[in-house]
Parts: sequence; structure tokens; C-alpha cells
Amino acid sequence: MPSVLVGRPLPEPVIEHLRNAFEVEVRTETLPMTDAEMIGALERHDAILPTLGDRFTAEIFAAASPLRAKILANFGVGYNHIDVAAARDHGVSVTNTPGAVTDATADIAMTLILMTCRRAGEGERMVRAGNWPGWHPTQLLGLHVTGKTLGIVGMGRIGKAIARRAHFGFGMEILFHNRSRVEDPGVPSRQVEGLSELMEASDIIAIAVPGGAGTRHLVDAAALAAMKAEGYLVNIARGDVIDEAALIAALQDGRIAGAGLDVYEHEPHVPEALKAMENVTLLPHLGTSALEVRISMGQMAADNLIAWAEGKELPNPV
Repeated sequence: MPSVLVGRPLPEPVIEHLRNAFEVEVRTETLPMTDAEMIGALERHDAILPTLGDRFTAEIFAAASPLRAKILANFGVGYNHIDVAAARDHGVSVTNTPGAVTDATADIAMTLILMTCRRAGEGERMVRAGNWPGWHPTQLLGLHVTGKTLGIVGMGRIGKAIARRAHFGFGMEILFHNRSRVEDPGVPSRQVEGLSELMEASDIIAIAVPGGAGTRHLVDAAALAAMKAEGYLVNIARGDVIDEAALIAALQDGRIAGAGLDVYEHEPHVPEALKAMENVTLLPHLGTSALEVRISMGQMAADNLIAWAEGKELPNPV
């Protein structure tokens, strides 16, 4: 049987699924693999199941000698931590898990929209600290989400799922910006050509683009400057899609009303400036954090590996 290294502990049904076709080694550490671990894995295993933070760079592939691994089946839809071109140059296939994460991630986007606009995090902290004086008419007045304009940056699977929830659930008007033309967004909506135009026209912005060099700091100081002073920004994509320093400056200067973040530019580091602001909702990368979703993601990654082991076409190549 070929050998596979599973880079982090995964739900047991996923491991059992893999044992049907592989000799399975499960790394018990929950943090990303070190350079030495990644190089060793490439040298000792036929296949690897990595995830977010396992940075398989060109240097890592080049350092493995001899390089035994033939496939990286990424656990997650985002794969910007893997140099796919370098992997191909070394004869290593790369797959991901699209679809399995869509609804769960869209749910977290709506969670952040509601928490941030309705000041739920601030209110919860007030109650826990024993500082709630009781209800009164002007306490914690936030933005009424129903009927507002939501601007979505990136209208792929997750962007469309956010749009459905926002439009059909909250009667929101949907605008979106996408690098290519979207023929069927799935909801009444309008595609906006320029990012700044989208930022200016929207009450709330939701970021749902893939990570990687092409989208790094897509939302920069200029884009943030185009937002309404009453506008809110939500990010469930990748942390480095937003220029975090520019976001902090915009929040501190009161140039935007608030932000809801599930991802950060230098995870797991979260700047103290963000932690200090009451108008910012901070979640610990919960996008796919539901048991059935993580099992589904793992099963999809395992199916990619099993297809490779059986010489079949890969279901989800990248």
C-alpha cells in the first residue's frame, strides 16, 4: 500500500476512509508543519494531506532529495500556501476540496455581518463584564441590515451563497465585483466593474475572493477610502486580501464604521489594535468549523488521494 501523511488530526471517519487504500500516518501536532517536517514528508511518503499554514514553497520541494511524494491533497478550498507551479515542476499533483466549504463559510459571513452591524460582540462583552445597566432606547444602536446594499468582492461559490442568504433572507440589494463576467449570479444583482465603485455604493462589503499573489492587498488604502463612513467590511476569504495596516488606520480614524474578520494577514497573530476596538468582530477562523463540514472536507481530500492511488482521474485538481 502507498503511504500517506495526514498533516493534522482529522475526524476519525476520514482516517478510516484513508485506511482502505493507504498506510496512514497522522501527525498529532495541530500547528502547521515545520520546514523540516515538510521536507521529510516529501521524502518519506507517497502522498500528503496538508492544510492551511503548511507552506509547501518552491524551496521546500527543491530541498527534498529524493522527492518521493506524488500528490498533495489539500484539506480546504484555498491553496495559496502551496506553490502549485513548483509542485508540478517536481511531478507532484495538487488537489483541493471545493464545494464542501461553501455553505458553512457563507454562514460565517452572515454571522459576521449581523454581529458587527448589530454590535452583538460589544453587547456580549458588556453583559459578561457585568456592565449592562439594563435596556434603554439609545443603547448600542447599530445598523439595521434588512434592505441594505451588500457589495460582494468575488462571486464564486461562496460569494453566490452569501448573496442568496443576504437577498432572500434579509431583502438586501446585491452588488458584486468579479474579475470575470458572471452570467448567472443566482440572485437579482448587478456586477460592478470597479472595486472602488463597489466600495462606494455599498453599505456592507463582504470579501470572498481566493487567496494568493493575485489578490494580496486587493483591499488596500485606496479601496478602503472609497467606502462610506457608515460602511462595514467583512472578510471570510484570506487575511492578506486586506492590507491589515490600512484597515486598522481606517478604523482608528473613523473612516469606516466597523469590520468583521474571520481571517488575518499573519495568522494566528491578531494585532492588538484590532483587539482594542469595540467596533470590530474577531473570530478564530471559524469558516468551516462544523463537524459534518470537516468530515465532508476530509472525505473529499481522501477521495482525491484514493483516485490517485487507483490510477483514476483526480476529482479536484488545481
